Formats: sequence, structure tokens, C-alpha cells
Amino acid sequence: MKIDRDTKNVLVVSFGFLMLFTAFGGLQSIQSSLNSDQGLGLASLSVIYAALILSSMFLPPVMIKYLGCKWTIVISMCGYVAFSIGNFYASWYTLIPTAIILGFGGAPLWSAKCTYLTICGNRNARKNNKIAENIINHYFGVFFLIFQSSAVWGNLMSSLIFHYTSDTGVGVAGVIFIATFLDQLDKQEVKEFRERKVNIFSVLVATFAQLKDKRQCLLIVMTMYSGFEQGFLAGDYTKAFVTCALGIQYVGYSMICFGASNSIFSLIFGKLSKYTGRIPLFLYATITNLGSIIALFLWQPRPNQLPVFFVFPCLWGMADAIWQTQTNALYGVLFQEHEEAAFANYRLWESVGFVTAFAYANFLCIKVKLTIVLIVLIIGMLLYGLVEYIEYKQSTSENPQTVPKMSYFGRLRKKQKKEEEEGKEEPENTDVKSVDDNDVETQNTSSETQL
Repeated sequence: MKIDRDTKNVLVVSFGFLMLFTAFGGLQSIQSSLNSDQGLGLASLSVIYAALILSSMFLPPVMIKYLGCKWTIVISMCGYVAFSIGNFYASWYTLIPTAIILGFGGAPLWSAKCTYLTICGNRNARKNNKIAENIINHYFGVFFLIFQSSAVWGNLMSSLIFHYTSDTGVGVAGVIFIATFLDQLDKQEVKEFRERKVNIFSVLVATFAQLKDKRQCLLIVMTMYSGFEQGFLAGDYTKAFVTCALGIQYVGYSMICFGASNSIFSLIFGKLSKYTGRIPLFLYATITNLGSIIALFLWQPRPNQLPVFFVFPCLWGMADAIWQTQTNALYGVLFQEHEEAAFANYRLWESVGFVTAFAYANFLCIKVKLTIVLIVLIIGMLLYGLVEYIEYKQSTSENPQTVPKMSYFGRLRKKQKKEEEEGKEEPENTDVKSVDDNDVETQNTSSETQL
């Protein structure tokens, strides 16, 4: 079966991440048990997220512009492999340095991945005359379908095998797979950027400069919620509910339910957004999380209620599928001209949510933690509503001064209207193709069969 070039690249990225995070996810889930001496395992995880936050502030725009998305992904993946290797001879002198390396690679890795999927979506939309947001949503759905299944395989490996020699091999295979089969779609942009005399300082602070956009600021709390809700399930739900009532041996299986649900619904919601739009899906995720949080407030867990312990991770995974696919796609649509800086902000604030959730994990009771998650969710969605309102007002405005800031759909309507008017006057122009489209067509024959 033939597949187009952009879809092929999406699948390559997805399976590369699947291999890498099957290795890292399994290792991460047993880190506190595997390296419990003097709290080394937990310390290494804390260092990872601290380094990730720091790297989110500066590294992604620089690496992506100078190296391109493909090689940023490859180099950053090597940091995860380094941490796996550090676990062979676990000590403060091996794990902490490799944790720093992993953390610094984490933000560029995820920012480059998001940028790359957005590029693929925009290219495919131009080529097939489709709405870019629908294609981008679909591509993120495909990615998270494949990627989130790493929670299943990683937790199976940690639950059944409980060693990491096989993990390292899977991670290395992921790096080789990406380096070999992924196309470098932004090669020309990288070349032009290197040839220009660019103030490196302005690139380094691009993540912070992105905060001048009020829409970016309004999305901070909702983005942090993504970190809060994932941190709550992985750290607080498994400890306060599963471990206390059933035992630690059931933690891996509850996370498998989360990963399986997340994976399946990522594809479903990625496709469904084409018909519903993102707002109903965000509302559905909000209601699902609100219902789950209220139920957890009221629930008194007992060992004889075994199925219930796995219902909550499934519901949480379904909601998280929306938070991941739709929030990533939202960033790609809203901030098309500053994708690298926007996705760096996404990773920055999501990581802040993670770290905050982990920071108070040992000091607050579960009721207080649930209250915090609830408050962050409500505030985040209220501010997100303001973003949608701003987009709506800009898309319906006829003031020419608002055109550069207009939402994707607003720009699309104006573009279509302009093309229709030009088509009436100069019909011969409708057959003109861009250089990019010609480039895609000349490479289709060879690239369609690379898988």
C-alpha cells in the first residue's frame, strides 16, 4: 500500500518515539525502586525535570533553527539513551550527569517533534487543498495513538521483566530508525537561517519573546494543567489509591489501562475534531476530569472493588488524549509564524506543572491535591475560553490591521475570497504550482515506498 511522503514521516516519528519511550518509560516507572539507595532514583527524576524546564527556556528555537527538526530529534534522543546507559552502573556520578543531559534534550526533542508534525500537516494540506488544522489534528492523533502505547509496553517490561538491558537496545533502535528514515523537510529553511546574520541572543530568548502574545499567556494555566493531571495520575493516584488498597504490584497494570485508553482515544479524537472542532472536545475532557475528581473525593477504595481501580485510569487516559492532541494542535494553528518558540513554551509550562505536582506530593494529603488539580483545571479552561473569544473576534473583523493576527480560519476565508476574485480576472493563474508542491511531487515515487 502506497502512502504519501508526509504520512510516512509522521509514522516514522511516531514509531521512533514509541521505541525510545518504551525504553525510558519502563525505566522511569521503576526508578525509585531500582535506585532506592539514598533516594538516588527520585533525585535523578527531579534533576531531569529541573533541567528540562531550564532547557525549555533557551534551547529549542536555537537547535531547531540551526540543525532542523530531524537532527534536533536525533541528537536529543541520544540524551535519553545516555540516561539508560547510566543505569547500568547507577551511582550519583553516573545518574545525575546523564539525567541533566536527558533533561536538556527533552525540550528540544518535543518542540522539534511538534514543529515537524505541524510542517507535515501544512504541507499535506497545501498539496491536497484541505484545511490545515484538520490535517494537523489527524497527524497528532496518529502520533499519540502510537506513542501512548509506549506506556503499555514500558510498564509491561518493568512489571514482568524488571531489568533495563533490553530497554537500552530499544532506545538505540529508535534513534537509528529516526536518523535513517525521517526526511529533513526544513533543510532549505535551515540553510537560509545559517546564511543570514542573526542575533543569537534574540534566538535564545525567543521562548520569552513569545510571551508578548497575550494568547500565549492565556494558555499557560491550561498547559500547566496537562502536567498537573499527568503528575497526579502517575504519582498520587497510584500511591494513594492503588498501592494503599491493592499493593504496588498493581501500579504498572493501572498505568497500562491509562496508556491503552490514551492511545486509542488519541486517534479517535484526532479524527473527530474534523467534525466537532476543538472546543467541544476540550469541554468533554473538562467534564470527564471534573467527574473523575469529584468521584475520587467521594470514593472509599477497597480491595474487593478491583475493576473500579482501572476505570479511573481509563477515563483519565481518555481525557488526556484530548489534552495532548488538541493542545499540541492548537499551538500549531495559533502560532504558525513562531512554532519553535510556541512549542518550547508548551513544554516549559507543562514541565512546570509536572514539577509542581511532584514537589508537593509528599507534603499534602490527597484531598488537597485533588482540590489543587480541580482549581487549575477550572482557571485554565476559563482563560482558554478567552483565547477562543479573541480568535473569534479577530476572524470576524474586517479591519485590515488585524489580518496578520487573524486566526487560521479567518486567514483561510480571506485567502479563499481573494483567490476567487483573482480567479475571475485571471483564470489561468489557478494552475500555477508552488516550488514546494513540485518538490513534493518529484520525490513521491521514491519516498512512498520507504516504509
